[in-house]
Amino acid sequence: MSGRRRGARGLVTAGAVLGVLGTSPGVAGAAPGPAAHGGAVPLRVASYNIHAGAGTDNVFDLDRTAGELRALHADVIGLEEVDVHWDARSQWRDLAAELGRATRMHVYFAPIYDEDPATEGAPRRQYGVAVLSRFAFRSAENHDITRLSTQDPDPVPAPAPGFPEVVVKVRGVPVHVYVTHLDYRADPAVRRAQVADTRRIMAEDCGPTGHCPRQILVGDFNATPDAPELAPLWQDLLDAGPDASAGAAGYTYPALNPEKRIDFVTGSREAMSVRAVTVPDTLASDHRPVVADVTLRRG
Repeated sequence: MSGRRRGARGLVTAGAVLGVLGTSPGVAGAAPGPAAHGGAVPLRVASYNIHAGAGTDNVFDLDRTAGELRALHADVIGLEEVDVHWDARSQWRDLAAELGRATRMHVYFAPIYDEDPATEGAPRRQYGVAVLSRFAFRSAENHDITRLSTQDPDPVPAPAPGFPEVVVKVRGVPVHVYVTHLDYRADPAVRRAQVADTRRIMAEDCGPTGHCPRQILVGDFNATPDAPELAPLWQDLLDAGPDASAGAAGYTYPALNPEKRIDFVTGSREAMSVRAVTVPDTLASDHRPVVADVTLRRG
C-alpha cells in the first residue's frame, strides 16, 4: 500500500476494521490447505455478491448467507452488495459485522454510500463491499474510483469510495487483496473508467523498477471475461476462471439458471497459478459465488 495514499478514506484507524476477537483465526470447519512447497504459497480465494442477504426467493436470511460462506472454506472472501444499517430490506442490520462473527473471520467494510440515518440517533446508513479474511489485516484502505451514483437523481461520473485494499500476510508473504463492484449499466463507459482507475491504484503499490507485490482482485465485474472494457485488466492479471469450456457450470449469474460469468477471482499474472476453481450451485443470493484455489510464488 503506497505511502502516498495514507490520507485516503477508510484507513484502519477510522474504525472500519472489525477483528473477531476471542475466536480462532480460522474458519470453523475449514478444510486444511496443501502444504507450501518451497516458493509456493497456497490460498483459497472467493468472491460472492450476497444480494444484501436475500436469496433468489427474495427472502432476507443472513443465517443462510453465513452458512454458504462457511461452506466455501475460503481463506479470503470478497463480498459485494453489503448493507450496514442501510434499509428495511436487511432489517437495518450490520451485515458486515454479523458475517464476520458468523464465519469467525476478520472483516473490513468499505462503504460506497454513506448516508444520514433514517431516524435521529440511529447509525448512519451504509452500503458497499467487504473483505472477510482468515488472516489479520496488516493495513486497509478504501479507495475512490469512478462511479455513477444510484443515490443521486441526476448523477454524473465522479470519484467515490468503495474499492477496498487490504494487506494480509500469508505464510510470511504480504498479499494485497482488492474487492470491486463495477457499474451495472449496459453502457460500458463507467466500467471502462473504473478499470483504468483500478489499474492505476494497483500500480501505485509497485516499486520504481516495476516489481509489484502479490495482488488479488476479486468482485462482481458486471461484464463477461471477453468484454472489451475488461481487456486492460488481463495485461497484468490472470483470470482464475472457470474458462468457457465449463459452460453453464461456470456461470455465476443469475443464480437460478445462470447465463453468464460476471464474478471473478483474479491475481498477479506473473505470480499466481490456479490449481482449481468452482462455482457452487446455491440460491442463497441472486449470484453464485466463485472459489479458486491458487498458488502464489514467493519473491
